[in-house]
Amino acid sequence: MAQTTSRTPVVEPARRPEGQWAFDQREPLNANEQLKQEDDGLNVRHRIETVYAREGFASIPGDDLRGRMRWWGLYTQRRPGIDGGRTATLEPHELEDEYFMLRVRCDGGTLNLRQLRTVAGISQEFGRDTADITDRQNIQLHWIRIEDVPEIWRRLESVGLTTQEACGDVPRVIIGSPVAGVAADEIIDGTPAIEVIRDRYIGDPAFSNLPRKFKTAISGSPHQDVAHEINDVAFVGVVHPELGPGFDLWVGGALSTNPMLGKRLGAFVTLEQVPDVWCGVVGIFRDYGYRRLRARARLKFLLADWGPEVFRQVLETEYLGHALPDGPAPPPPPTGNRDHVGVHPQKDGRLYVGAAPAVGRVSGPVLTALADLVEEAGSDRLQLTTEQKLVVLDVEPHRVDALVDGLESLGLRVRTASTFRRGTLACTGIEFCKLAIVETKGRATALVDELERRLPTFDQPLTINVNGCPNSCARIQTADIGLKGALAGGEEGYQVHLGGGLGLTSGLGKTLRGLRVPASELPDYVERVTRRFDEQRGPGEVFAQWVHRADEEDLR
Repeated sequence: MAQTTSRTPVVEPARRPEGQWAFDQREPLNANEQLKQEDDGLNVRHRIETVYAREGFASIPGDDLRGRMRWWGLYTQRRPGIDGGRTATLEPHELEDEYFMLRVRCDGGTLNLRQLRTVAGISQEFGRDTADITDRQNIQLHWIRIEDVPEIWRRLESVGLTTQEACGDVPRVIIGSPVAGVAADEIIDGTPAIEVIRDRYIGDPAFSNLPRKFKTAISGSPHQDVAHEINDVAFVGVVHPELGPGFDLWVGGALSTNPMLGKRLGAFVTLEQVPDVWCGVVGIFRDYGYRRLRARARLKFLLADWGPEVFRQVLETEYLGHALPDGPAPPPPPTGNRDHVGVHPQKDGRLYVGAAPAVGRVSGPVLTALADLVEEAGSDRLQLTTEQKLVVLDVEPHRVDALVDGLESLGLRVRTASTFRRGTLACTGIEFCKLAIVETKGRATALVDELERRLPTFDQPLTINVNGCPNSCARIQTADIGLKGALAGGEEGYQVHLGGGLGLTSGLGKTLRGLRVPASELPDYVERVTRRFDEQRGPGEVFAQWVHRADEEDLR
């Protein structure tokens, strides 16, 4: 178990008290910190099982309902019929329904057949067939009653799944390459490190009260397929000229309303060192992170104030007790899509098959049928991706065609996945989320369908990320076309961000000031900008590069 130890801090405290534990600033400075000090969020499970599930929704006090229950993956969902214009004006109890979103964490994006069938069964029996693949490799269910939660937990845990620390001020799901261990071009397989961190630290009370959420990415893929630039800590596969394959350490990435990309610390980490280095970075966040204002409680703000050099010094001297070797930066990833959609060779002679559901939306019946297809293909492994896609591993060549045909029949596109279907993400939106202003899933799906009809031959990589509010769960600032929910002339619409990217075009998109596209005009706008790019792009030029040289009028 990780412990807080007595240290002589290398850095000085902020001039204004920020609630940093390293300087004995333990007095809660806001209601969230008070709530966590009064009782660890992990402890709410006992009350759910012994009181709330028996006595019903009305028995849940507010501190548990809107606070500690997140530590077990539970959020109240939005009450139907409340329009986006009222989101910011109503109190939480006025917005929330007596049903929950339940987030199932799938560390590394991994599901075996038993797990997949269990999630499908829970969706059908308890969640009105809802199931969404998130861009953090989780599965989200909706319409969950508090009375059913203990039985859902029993079923999930019987197959090795959990909702523990799927939400809350804790280490969230650890994302990993969906083709870890099988890809023919892999630099290093990060799966062993993901498993050690999950088993050793998730649920550890030493890390169950962080200043805010903490996100981790570990991938040894040269395609950089885990959006490492926007995680609190990320381990990116590289080859050290003397030490061989390992990881480059990145810290301090996050989006939301004040986006910042992660920074390299310049340190090389071996596979065996990853769990200890991860523990050290989380420890710094716990002890030095700002707890006064929730808006500044992410690790990115601490890194911005310290800089990478000081952060590395504190990590090595106070938390690791030894220096890390300097290491190389990761090379630019290959151009093109990083979603693994299609049929690809594994290094063992078998194949993996990536499929694209529409903006991550599946269902209990679809997951059940998917499990049947995976089993018929002779596989026991399904992977979720950070692009809201899925990948079936370990398929023998003679079984690929039948699997692909079956996936296509379920609407999970493989060979017929257009660039729009592959590149479009959407958050939960106003359908279920209490923070949302606009609808997202249905509108993004309709947008994909319309663009496929209007631009059937367009084949350049293009990302379109649709978000229901400013919090950027769908990564709007790092999309080619980012659409942030807003009101436009009294109706639902979207503020536009253009030219963001991860990997080869890593950077934040620019906001087109004064432009809010009404929902009814969204297909026209995206078609117009896409056609202009296609007409004006130079050889090898991608959308983000074109945006940053295009005339302003061509972007409107």
